[in-house]
Amino acid sequence: MNSDFVEMNVLYDFYGLLLTGKQMDIFKMYYMDDYSLGEISQELNISRQGVYDSLKRAESILKYYEDKLGLVKKYNDNMEKLSKIKQSIDEVKKYISDKKVLEALEDIEKEIDGLEL
Repeated sequence: MNSDFVEMNVLYDFYGLLLTGKQMDIFKMYYMDDYSLGEISQELNISRQGVYDSLKRAESILKYYEDKLGLVKKYNDNMEKLSKIKQSIDEVKKYISDKKVLEALEDIEKEIDGLEL
């Protein structure tokens, strides 16, 4: 899949509700429903150029919010840190025989898995 499509969909997941209703509709049709610009223009009864302009504006807005807020970057950084923590826990568990300590580490792993970031 095209990395631009993936990037746009991730940005939409974080900031999509900040778009106008029309921008959201056009964005979804193009990026999620795989409509062409011509198909969107027919469906919404607007010019192909109008669809293109609205789509580019929506993309620009999503990128702007990420540049200013950085939520996607923070999310990815946190997920990477959590993955490293889980790897460290797995490594430490190899050298521990105390059942209570192992249970505590497993509880920590479950808590990490249950995090909704």
